Amino acid sequence: MSGSDIGTDTTVPVEIIETVPRKRWTPAQKMSMVEESMKPGNSVSRIARQNGISPALLYKWRRLMLEGGSIAVEADEQVVSMSEVKALKKRIKELERSLGRKTLENDILKAAVELGRKKKLISPAPLSGIEGFE
Repeated sequence: MSGSDIGTDTTVPVEIIETVPRKRWTPAQKMSMVEESMKPGNSVSRIARQNGISPALLYKWRRLMLEGGSIAVEADEQVVSMSEVKALKKRIKELERSLGRKTLENDILKAAVELGRKKKLISPAPLSGIEGFE
């Protein structure tokens, strides 16, 4: 700043922008809008404007619905939601971790039995006939 700027009013107007929380649409509401947009005589822009959404979003929902339906028809199976897939993947990971722990416990017990037999602490008779303990 130079000496000549001192004392001059340099205020700049500031615009305050308020954020509006995003509207969440239920699957039923989305389906209703998509179905309405596909009826003869209706346009995507008009349906989007009526519901306060962008046409691009409505086109995205239409595409997702059509792709999901075509995939289900091709595979001759039901369409499963991503949330259900994520929940099932999480459950699989939990079961894999549990299986890993049990496998490790089993290996430790087998090693302990083997060590006990070598030191003559465990008789081989009670474990005969059990797989892995012959």
